[in-house]
Amino acid sequence: MHDYRSDVGILRDRRFAFLFSARTLSMLGIAFAPVALAFGILDLPGATPTTLSLVLAAESVAVVVFTLAGGVIADRYPRHRVLQAAEWVNALAHVGLGLMILGEQAPTWALAGAAAVSGTATAMVWPALTGIVPDVVPAAHLQQGNALLGLGGNIARVAGLVAGGVVVVAVGGGWALLMAAALFGVAGLLVSLLALPRARADEAVSGTILGDLRDGWQEFRSRQWLWVVVVQFSVLVMVWQAAHLVLGPVVARQELGGPKAWTAVLTGEAIGLIVGVLIAMRIRPRRPILAVTLLSFGAAPPYLLLGGSAPLWLVVASAFVLGVCFDLFTVLWQTTMQREIPPAALSRVSSYDALGSLMLGPLGLVLAGPAAESFGPHPALIACGVVMVLTTLFALSFPGVRSLTAPAVAPAGGATSPGLPATPGSQP
Repeated sequence: MHDYRSDVGILRDRRFAFLFSARTLSMLGIAFAPVALAFGILDLPGATPTTLSLVLAAESVAVVVFTLAGGVIADRYPRHRVLQAAEWVNALAHVGLGLMILGEQAPTWALAGAAAVSGTATAMVWPALTGIVPDVVPAAHLQQGNALLGLGGNIARVAGLVAGGVVVVAVGGGWALLMAAALFGVAGLLVSLLALPRARADEAVSGTILGDLRDGWQEFRSRQWLWVVVVQFSVLVMVWQAAHLVLGPVVARQELGGPKAWTAVLTGEAIGLIVGVLIAMRIRPRRPILAVTLLSFGAAPPYLLLGGSAPLWLVVASAFVLGVCFDLFTVLWQTTMQREIPPAALSRVSSYDALGSLMLGPLGLVLAGPAAESFGPHPALIACGVVMVLTTLFALSFPGVRSLTAPAVAPAGGATSPGLPATPGSQP
């Protein structure tokens, strides 16, 4: 029988406790900063919504451009040092943003430059974080470790959204950005205490940067389950961003009562994210990629219901289910990657995963407004939901997605986990 006390028990491990605390504080800063940045910039003399758009675009472009470089760096150098540097660079970028806003001497180019530095640091974090978890967490507890990191991050996300608004109202956007910088700074300090050993010589990458990227690409494309789901999510994230960030708020404003209604939807999703992590600590699907792909069906109902003018309570309930599905997906996906990808290439493969999954998101945002104006927000929402379902069916049509089985892992006593095969499934 599975000992659930071990799920939280890994927090007693000093290194994991440092990583958990650092990631939670970093996620608190990430949730805290956007509210402070938005209202801080809009309160500047002469600032317009275009000013805010340019600053946010600079950060977003930097994330996309430097994600692959982040994977190479995290595979070449000690990952805890990469994380430490990224957190501290992010802290410095937010100090710059905060001071410019406090001094009301903030030309758009300077704000955009500081935001781009923050985006570059963010691009370093995800590949390094994906790779560092197996260095800190025993193989038998990878899923619990990923789930706990997700739980801390989700709680911090909710707390940051609430606290960010309160602090901005109380002391202003500039001071709030300095508080976010302090959170990133402490997170970097905690990561610096991990004291992980250097990579073994046989795992080190020694080629050129382009050669490292080529090797990472080969690892990525050689696994059908991996590239198929990333292609699926390229399209799914595109329509999800259109529906979630543009079309949904438009319908909420026009028909459901405005910000309060949309806040209820977001709250339902946030609670679902936390519940999803708790479930992820306990389930062990034999075919994890089949499971995560089936969970993708949970993305569509909120937007199909909004498009069909369903009652608000039903939309909120479906958003809760979406949150559960998305966090289960994230934990199972990360754990499978960490088990199936060679450690020396894990960060590079993770960077291809992140880039492929997110690169079409801005296109969805650009198309959402014109679609709402040309066809109406309701038909556009229904179209987004249908595309989500079709992309999931597309992924399910590939045998690699359906057939990959989880490897057996040895818990405390060394015996294989019940219900799991003795060897991992073959990779198409």
